Amino acid sequence: MKSILDYETVDYDRERHALVIIDQTKLPNDITLLSLTTAQEIWDAIYQLKVRGAPAIGVAAAFGLAALAQQISSQEKEIFLRELKEKKEFLNSARPTAVNLSWALDRMMSVCKKKKEASVTLLKNKLVEEAFLMKKEDIDVCRKIGEYGLRVLKPKDGILTHCNAGQLATCKYGTATAPIYLGQERGYQFRVYADETRPLLQGARLTAFELYSAGIDVTLLCDNMSASLMQQGAVQAVLVGCDRVAANGDTANKIGTSVVAAVAHHYQVPFYVCAPTSTIDFNTPTGKEIVIEQRNAEEVSKMWYQKPMTAEGVKIYNPAFDVTDHSLITGFITEQGIVKSPTGLLG
Repeated sequence: MKSILDYETVDYDRERHALVIIDQTKLPNDITLLSLTTAQEIWDAIYQLKVRGAPAIGVAAAFGLAALAQQISSQEKEIFLRELKEKKEFLNSARPTAVNLSWALDRMMSVCKKKKEASVTLLKNKLVEEAFLMKKEDIDVCRKIGEYGLRVLKPKDGILTHCNAGQLATCKYGTATAPIYLGQERGYQFRVYADETRPLLQGARLTAFELYSAGIDVTLLCDNMSASLMQQGAVQAVLVGCDRVAANGDTANKIGTSVVAAVAHHYQVPFYVCAPTSTIDFNTPTGKEIVIEQRNAEEVSKMWYQKPMTAEGVKIYNPAFDVTDHSLITGFITEQGIVKSPTGLLG
């Protein structure tokens, strides 16, 4: 029987020219593959978190733009590029916080700039090739993050993670879970604690699901329970992913990450951000400049309940992310190595 790890998180149907994703809003109860061909379908999938996780969003956007390029009928280069840019800007508006979205779309557009003399037909083929290359690179990057991450861990360590920075957030291995998966292959016998992660429960629905499917010792906990575990000495390291890292090291990740970081700092538990270098935005000086996406209040009050769990009229604050101050971060585990600050990658 296939497990969730046997499915491609993000893929491309060459015959139909379609972006193919797992509908993560239906996990863990149903594994449903979506084949998306229109700009609105792709935008909705990114906005509604049918595909989510910064690396997976980037690759999905690349495949999505490649698919949309095939639909442009004009063979006039100028018209083709104008329409492609319009589709790129539309997709880019789906989620403002994850830098991989804009990074991937800009990279796809750069293919056209590099191939100035190419025909429209050749450009369409090159866009598909570039998207597949980005997928391969993501897998390589995640494995390298896993190898570097193992350097700061010991067999049988207790590891806490928040939200989902697993295979479902990437093309394989995940970022924060990459050391866990590689450790599993090598008999490290980690104990993993996964925060449920409000308001979309991505830790409960996704992280716990995929780690359990891989045979890893995983325990689910509510978001307000991490201090209890750290107080007992059950956690030796915190590994989280991220959606954007500012130049000074301030990091945007799923709401609640900054709370975990503050608690880890208090109990002197190392707190690592597992980040592909593509999520580091040197054009954003500090976390104050990171745009935080605000989500629908019903994700808190109604989405997971047969009846509303709050009284009608109660105001709800529902940001998708918070920013963890760089002073609370022990280090960044990237595909290029472990650094204390993003500036360590500039040398």
